Parts: sequence; C-alpha cells; structure tokens
Amino acid sequence: MPVKSYEEAGVSIDKGDKFASFIGSLKSKAVSRSIGGFAGGIAIDTKKYKNPIMLSTTDGVGTKLMIAQELGIYDTVGIDLVAMSVNDLIVCGAAPQTFLDYIACGKIHEEVLHQLIKGVVEGCEQAECTLAGGETAEMPDVYGSDDFDLAGFAVGIVDRDKMLPRKKNIKKGDIILGLPSAGIHSNGLSLARKVIDKKDKAGRRELLKPTKIYVKELKKLIAKDNIEAAAHITGGGLTGNLIRTLPKTVKPVFDTTAWEVPEIFKKIQKNGGIDPVEMERVFNMGIGIAMVVKKNNVDDVLSFAKRSKIAIRVIGEIVNG
Repeated sequence: MPVKSYEEAGVSIDKGDKFASFIGSLKSKAVSRSIGGFAGGIAIDTKKYKNPIMLSTTDGVGTKLMIAQELGIYDTVGIDLVAMSVNDLIVCGAAPQTFLDYIACGKIHEEVLHQLIKGVVEGCEQAECTLAGGETAEMPDVYGSDDFDLAGFAVGIVDRDKMLPRKKNIKKGDIILGLPSAGIHSNGLSLARKVIDKKDKAGRRELLKPTKIYVKELKKLIAKDNIEAAAHITGGGLTGNLIRTLPKTVKPVFDTTAWEVPEIFKKIQKNGGIDPVEMERVFNMGIGIAMVVKKNNVDDVLSFAKRSKIAIRVIGEIVNG
C-alpha cells in the first residue's frame, strides 16, 4: 500500500515536538530558554575579554552506546557526550559557553531520549555551559528501531594571550602533572567490550561510568597562569595526546609507577592478553588530563591544587626529542 503520511513512513513529528517541549521544561540554569527556536545563543560579557577567540569542538561517545543499550542505562552517555567536547575546549584554555546535541535514531523512544537529555543537561551543569539547542533526527530507513547515535558540539571563548598550549615556553626539564580519570571514559570501548564478558555485569557497568568533566578544576588551575600546556587523554593515550601540545624538539616521558592504574584496565589487559604498549596507546590508563608546568612552578601548582581539593600528581617530565 502507498504511504500517505510522514507517520506511516516512520517519522513522528508529534513525538519530536513533544521531546523538544520536554527539554524546554527541564528546571536547569544550563538549559537555554530559547530551546525550540531556529537558533540558540547566549549573551557574552565582552568586558571579561581583551582579545577574545572563539573555539569549537565536536565529538561523540563511540560504541559506549552499545553498553548503554545493553544495560538499559542512558543518562551517563549524555554526560559523556558533553565531556568529550568541553574537555577538549578547556585544555586549550577556553571556557565552554554553549553546547549543542544531535541525536539520530530509528524510532523515538521517549524514555530513552529523556534519560539521554537529562545526562546532557547534567554534563552542561558540570561544565558551566548552556545547552543552547540541538537536533533529533528520526530516520527509520537508516537506523534500526532501537538504534541511535549521538554527536555533540561545544563553543568556548578564551583571550588570545591565554590560549594553550604555549609551545615556545616548553623546554627540557619541564614537569608533567596528571589529573586522574574516572575510568575508561569514552575511548577504547570497541576493544573493551570484546574482552569484558557480558556475564560480568559489574565489569560492564564499570565501562559505562561517565567521562569526568574537568572544566571547574582546570579553570582554577589555568587562572594561576603557570600551565604551559594541557591535553585531554583520549584515543592515543598519554603520549599520543600530550605530544600534540609540544614543540617537535621535545617529548614526554612518563613515570608509570607514579599512579595506581584502575582495576578496569588491569581486567581488560588480563582478559584480552593485551600487550602493555597497546594498552597505553588505546586507553587513558587512569590519567584524564596531563599538563606541562615549569619545574619552578610545580610546588605552587601542587599547593594550590591541595587547597582547592583538586587531585593531582607528578607523572613525568619533558626531555629532548
């Protein structure tokens, strides 16, 4: 029979509108009151900046979605979605301002979307930014009825002279500091899912722990003006990410005895018989943010972090490349 309506074709305008209204009804300062309009935005206090630069990031959460579907828990991947983009902004010195989400699915399941967006709002609250808008695309010819995908987009602002990294300042003898991760975060799940057995419910739940959002901690540390570079440790591991912030004349060397590797990584390595080098190339191994600091500034940074109750430790140094 010929299809005579969008609804019969598998797309519900009413459900999409209802979801947009649900987002707008959420009682959070992180949700823009302009949700549902053609564009969303916020006012910028230009007095705070001398020479502002706008930075943008985008990311997703990869196959972590499959763990969420398996366990029927969806709010945590909403937090992940925000974390992956805002953490990339803050390591450049940019304070996140707005976030946009894109949800693609085969069929709108209201409870699933409600959980997802509540997680996104929680992530925006943690990142001190505004959910300014988004898009929900119901595409039954592209996705299965229970399938979905996520993408996030964040915008931040930083004064040009406060941007990181400051590559010209980084030299041999500089010290690397690390902030601990909350677990696997949102990278390496395609491997981890295959070595953590589905019968290991505790292990599978551990994979779903949300990515830590470092915005508040890094705002405080960066404001002290003695961080030369910072890296969000995602796919590529510690070396692969920190090296992106360094001049070609130097390289990082890590003291892997300086922190306790979380049990989830030990389990992944043991279950899969994975080479240690591969583990370090794929996973964060317990460090979510790595920063480069001048040796004579280390004590000040550590003392400030302690007073501010920020967990931090020395994890390596910069050597000639």
